[in-house]
Amino acid sequence: MSRQMRAMVSGLAFAVGLAAGGPLAAQEAKAPPVADWQQPTAPKNAPNVILVLLDDVGFGAASGFGGPIATPVFDRLGAEGLRYNRFHTTAVCSPTRAALLTGRNQHRVQFGNVSGQEKPVDGYNGIWPKSAASVARVLKDNGYSTAAFGKWHNTPNWEATPVGPFDRWPTGLGFEYFYGFMAGEGDQWQPILYRNTVSMMAPDTPGYHFNTDIADDAIGWLHTHQSLAPGKPYFLYFAPGATHAPHHVAPEWIAKYRGKFDAGWDEMRKLTFARQKKLGVIPKDAKLTERPAELPAWDSLSADARRLYARQMEVYAGFLEQTDHEIGRMIDEARKGPGGDNTLVIYIMGDNGASAEGGLDGSDRNLFDMITGKGQPLAQQIARMDDLGSAKADNHFASAWAWASDTPFQWTKQIASHLGGMRNPMVLSWPGRTAKGAEVRSTWTHVIDVAPTLYELIGITPPKAVDGVEQMSIDGISFAATLKAPVPQAPRTQYFEMHANRGIYANGWMAGARHHTPWLLHEEDKPLSADRWELYNLDKDFSQATDLAAQEPERLKEMQALFESEARRNNAQPLTAQTLSAELMKAQPSLDRGRKEFVYKRTTAPIPSFGVPMLFGPHRIDAKITVPATDANGIIAANGARDGGYAFYLKDGHLVYENNLADVHYDTIRSVEALPAGEATVSFVLSAENGTQIGRLLVNGREVGQAPVPRIFMPSYLGAFCVGQSCGSPVGKGYTGRFPFTGGIEEVRITR
Repeated sequence: MSRQMRAMVSGLAFAVGLAAGGPLAAQEAKAPPVADWQQPTAPKNAPNVILVLLDDVGFGAASGFGGPIATPVFDRLGAEGLRYNRFHTTAVCSPTRAALLTGRNQHRVQFGNVSGQEKPVDGYNGIWPKSAASVARVLKDNGYSTAAFGKWHNTPNWEATPVGPFDRWPTGLGFEYFYGFMAGEGDQWQPILYRNTVSMMAPDTPGYHFNTDIADDAIGWLHTHQSLAPGKPYFLYFAPGATHAPHHVAPEWIAKYRGKFDAGWDEMRKLTFARQKKLGVIPKDAKLTERPAELPAWDSLSADARRLYARQMEVYAGFLEQTDHEIGRMIDEARKGPGGDNTLVIYIMGDNGASAEGGLDGSDRNLFDMITGKGQPLAQQIARMDDLGSAKADNHFASAWAWASDTPFQWTKQIASHLGGMRNPMVLSWPGRTAKGAEVRSTWTHVIDVAPTLYELIGITPPKAVDGVEQMSIDGISFAATLKAPVPQAPRTQYFEMHANRGIYANGWMAGARHHTPWLLHEEDKPLSADRWELYNLDKDFSQATDLAAQEPERLKEMQALFESEARRNNAQPLTAQTLSAELMKAQPSLDRGRKEFVYKRTTAPIPSFGVPMLFGPHRIDAKITVPATDANGIIAANGARDGGYAFYLKDGHLVYENNLADVHYDTIRSVEALPAGEATVSFVLSAENGTQIGRLLVNGREVGQAPVPRIFMPSYLGAFCVGQSCGSPVGKGYTGRFPFTGGIEEVRITR
């Protein structure tokens, strides 16, 4: 008998002895418990918690708050629970998420800006402090299972690669499981994903969609948890990339809205406003704010422009409804399982107002438009209109649709001085634990209030220290008391700041100053002193419609001074305007800075586009490959996605290099002759010659093709660098799908 078999038999005999109640069992029963075996236990009757956060949805988009888009799951939860109509975010995604998950103001936890635009100053450096443990970590330490699904976007780019470090990833911040993407936006059809900390491509299945995928994965996680630990509560954070651009959704969802927006954005606001009053989510005396002068009236547009813009909104509407549907599948499964009747759901309709970043005409090539500040010609967009929502487009709607989706307020995402940028609908459902369904709560609340509310409802005292690190004070105020009945508004002060758009709320009054226009990424900056401050009495003016700055100059001065004081106290000084520049990137840490040579293998994991060297100037790519005797095809190396990057590949035996300028212009070099079978070193070399850039293809050092490559564009944020196949959507037009290489690849070497 082998040693392993003897050990197994011995173990079985031991187990039989225990089961028989023999002397071994008695001896074991007397043994003291091992301290490390004891797991934290949640408070008695602690609920399961599902926290849903959508992306870039305005106050007036969802049907439950008067909007034109059907959101039956959101509406149902509000009907059986509570609807909060004075709930606020921070006006942009990463700061809202950090504030939501910590209960602290965004600048105190270093998220004064979005991840990717970190600055080397206090309040804006993007490094989640250990002194601000997440609600996931606190709940885990108090007996909860924890999981996160969807968009993260709270890890600096230089740490968001397959080599970490991982202490500021979801799994390093209290979530025991994560499935989703790390960036600010994702391709819904072909995203680059992470399971925990392992990068992966989306399943290569027909009809794949990210919303469906994360709902399925969350349901699987729930079923596993319910099978193995049915008595243990869980915290499930579900944050889809929807409805951030690109607006991707299947045609059947878009078709449901065909013709619904032909009357335009001005009419949409009027109809939404009327429904909001009928539903009681805004007061009867609320006013509908005027359209900003910067946005065109619908009636001033050409027939072709109206046709394009209406289709953009149809796509967005289908995207939001489909997102709500997938959330409903997940919540229904949670409610069916153990503890389903003790499951608290908080569903926040947007991490900020609707996004006007698509530009005045919208875009189907959004990355290029944002980087260059130039929109696509209207005629070209109209010609490609049927591609909107599909894998062929990186699409976003016209800015005025964002304004309409933020009804009844002024402005949009980014604008922290006005409610259109940071007032979002929230519903809360906890069957049997709230007042009668569908009541509206008008208590002034903020995203920082969610964490302390959960602690109070569960019966947890926030820790004074975590892992030996003293915890900073929590800024949020629990709204737990509102679950049973409306409560008088307590004194409250809250500052807002985003890209130097700034505001201050204090006991019913709000003052603010808009600093920039949200769809002008390259707007010339101006001194802060040039900004015009406005003043509103929100207790009497729900929609921030009547500016009282001229009537109450002394009060305005007091509010301005209060903003300065609160901004200093929360690390929001000095104010910094929106920045996306080479200088900023140089100030950030980098894995490739100072390196000239990079070597990749076929088994190298997919790397985010920002995690590999940017190849804007002279460089070369050398690959040692084995060309098969037949069917010599496939990607050798590619970086990016359909809206920008490069691809180096074989097609029918010919060596090809494609430079994709944001899906607007392509430079293609192709070898004249097919490569012979066998081992070869193939190269692409870019050099500067006589004021232009020339690209050359080499096989074993011999030139086989050349052409001008006048401009290299940054690789798509939606894609990744891969060896041996294309990650995400195809970078080049010369192939389809992932196009795996049919031969061998020893290495790919990039030299710059």
